[in-house]
Amino acid sequence: MRPKQPIGQLKALFAEQVYPDQLGRYSRHKLAELAATHGTPTLIIDRDVLTEQYQSLQAALPGVNMRYAIKALPHPAVIEHLHHLGCGFDLATSGEIQRLQQLGIDAKQTIHTHPIKKDAEIRQAIDFGCRLFVVDNSHELAKFVPHKDRVELLLRVNFRHQDAVVDLSRKFGCELTHIPNLIEQAQQAGIRIVGLSFHVGSQVPAPVAHVNAIEQCIDVFNSLPQVDWRVLDIGGGFPIAYNGPALDIVDFCAPIHAALQQVDPDIELLAEPGRFIAGPSAIQLLSVVGKAQRGAHTWYYLDDGVYGTFSGMLYDHARYPITPLAQHDMTQGLKPSVLAGPTCDSIDVIADDMVLPDLAVGDYLVATQVGAYTLASATDFNLYPKAKVLCLNGQLMAQ
Repeated sequence: MRPKQPIGQLKALFAEQVYPDQLGRYSRHKLAELAATHGTPTLIIDRDVLTEQYQSLQAALPGVNMRYAIKALPHPAVIEHLHHLGCGFDLATSGEIQRLQQLGIDAKQTIHTHPIKKDAEIRQAIDFGCRLFVVDNSHELAKFVPHKDRVELLLRVNFRHQDAVVDLSRKFGCELTHIPNLIEQAQQAGIRIVGLSFHVGSQVPAPVAHVNAIEQCIDVFNSLPQVDWRVLDIGGGFPIAYNGPALDIVDFCAPIHAALQQVDPDIELLAEPGRFIAGPSAIQLLSVVGKAQRGAHTWYYLDDGVYGTFSGMLYDHARYPITPLAQHDMTQGLKPSVLAGPTCDSIDVIADDMVLPDLAVGDYLVATQVGAYTLASATDFNLYPKAKVLCLNGQLMAQ
């Protein structure tokens, strides 16, 4: 059994888990009303936060055209709202194309970024109207020979970053040394290569990876002047702070913006933000459905877990801030606690060493920063339904 911790130490641990700046824009009373009205688990998407995140990134990277990575949070209301703001879209699958078609959004500001595709997927994207695609090897390049008069291609380059939380270059991207051969293959086949793309990985802690990648892409442009270079896609990877103070995206992007000033002004600049736009836009309301004392820890069983909205803990290596919705006395009753999901699987644990006040069955909790790679990868394991989704404007939940 673990030794009991002094109350002062427990209070400090509890304070580390609660970040008012991420919940302070909302009235806890109104959130409780929403939970009572709609039930739990309920995911609430805030359109105002979507606007703030999109506009702040656009301001931090002026001259870069945003293509929202639909996979992060493909909810129709999110896509419609970003389209209204003027954002374009990063497509990767036929399902994402169908989602845009269902919403009446055309292909004018889209790019298909999946480096590996079936021919049927290529044809569907072309029929939709998408003309810009990404490849990273000779086999994929050859798939575009039948479509060469209707498409333009970017070569995705591999720039690995050891500190990225999710290393996307482990799976995709060609080496810099392969570019001349791919260019030659494309020219012989009559396929138009018009640019380069890269993705330094998800949640990179500093902009140095983007800067290095941009500089090396510029070197490629200069070393192969016979190519009609017209596009540079700098991918995503713009981080958010899951725990602690919000990230200053202007400071993060300043070196990236400076590096982009060295790119030929005739080259169009694209980016593929997903997490940065979607992550902070959603909070989740949950309920305690069960409670048990197991050794030194109080176990609280919630109505959503890692098979649902918290799936990002497994697939995305994220840990989401979560706290009781009601205000509690911080001077007494703090206990080492475990938050578990509702399924019958023992892996379904959200947090196994939290410090919480004494909660009752029926009490509400709220998780923040749950917009990206959460609902998108949620399952119905054990046939538990996925969280209900509300899409609101922030003032409806404010003081």
